[in-house]
Amino acid sequence: MSAARSSLWGVRIDLHTHSAVSDGTDAPAELVAAAGRAGLEVVALTDHDTWDGWDEAQRAGERLGVEVWPGLELSAHELFAGEQRAVHVLGYGVDPSDRELGGLLERVRQGRRQRIPKMVAGLNRLGLELTVEEVMALAGTGVVGRPHLADAMIARGYVAHREEAFDRWLRDDGPLVVHRLTPSTEQAVAAIRAAGGAAVLAHPWGRGAARWLTPNRIEQLARDHGLAGLEADHLNHDVAQRAALRRLAERLGLLVTGSSDYHGTGKRNFPLGAHTTAPEVYAELRCRAGSHRRTVGRAAGVYGGPGRPRGTGPDDDTRLMTQGETDESDRDRRRG
Repeated sequence: MSAARSSLWGVRIDLHTHSAVSDGTDAPAELVAAAGRAGLEVVALTDHDTWDGWDEAQRAGERLGVEVWPGLELSAHELFAGEQRAVHVLGYGVDPSDRELGGLLERVRQGRRQRIPKMVAGLNRLGLELTVEEVMALAGTGVVGRPHLADAMIARGYVAHREEAFDRWLRDDGPLVVHRLTPSTEQAVAAIRAAGGAAVLAHPWGRGAARWLTPNRIEQLARDHGLAGLEADHLNHDVAQRAALRRLAERLGLLVTGSSDYHGTGKRNFPLGAHTTAPEVYAELRCRAGSHRRTVGRAAGVYGGPGRPRGTGPDDDTRLMTQGETDESDRDRRRG
């Protein structure tokens, strides 16, 4: 065992959390403080489609003695039965100065912003008065998503909690479906790797996603696109799913991670440290992050030009294919 790995022995590590920079409720510094109180020595901040909380989180970590590993959760999609289905790809150790990944993230965020007026208009047609300004005020400067729309409905007294809002109106198959732009799963993995990061599928078999993220598809993502791991230990997976994902990971040479998917009070019953990642897996994941460069993405065939992923150029909107809200699954939202 290397010195780096031996120094991590017994460390509790949570590699999937969200702050108020996206759809969590804790500021990044508050999240890190909560992680320390929960007995975590390492926490990854993985907000949706942004790295804007990293600096605050890392400053708090230095002050509080909690190691903060920068990450993000990139919205993506798979095609299944003629429809697009949500996939989330965790990216660890990416370079925040990477212009291509930064451009991709901005376009995904733009799609989120452009969707909100359409969803508000849909609620208005259903007799629920609400304004775009109310929703955006709750999102603040962070990444806006359906949870903020749910929070605005709570403030108006239409629902008691996010779960009710999603059950009645905001779920993927509900009356307010509005699609937005997201990359394909292979584009997302390649963009993360080309920015020097390691890509892990978040809760790959939660909310029925095993139908489109089949073992064969996961094998293809690992073999042809450089997927590094599977988040097998997640509260959206039952015991049998976790065991099956571990066996699949072993067969494919993928790393297995575990985490909480913590959102503060925005998602009930997802406490920090609900699942954790083994120290030796964390050490290996850190080794893999930073070992990839942009030539990997080009070799994988997902870049449409020098340094530009397909779907991020001004004439490529149709290549970043639309996907309904992917910041969390309906099952997640009903629980938070």
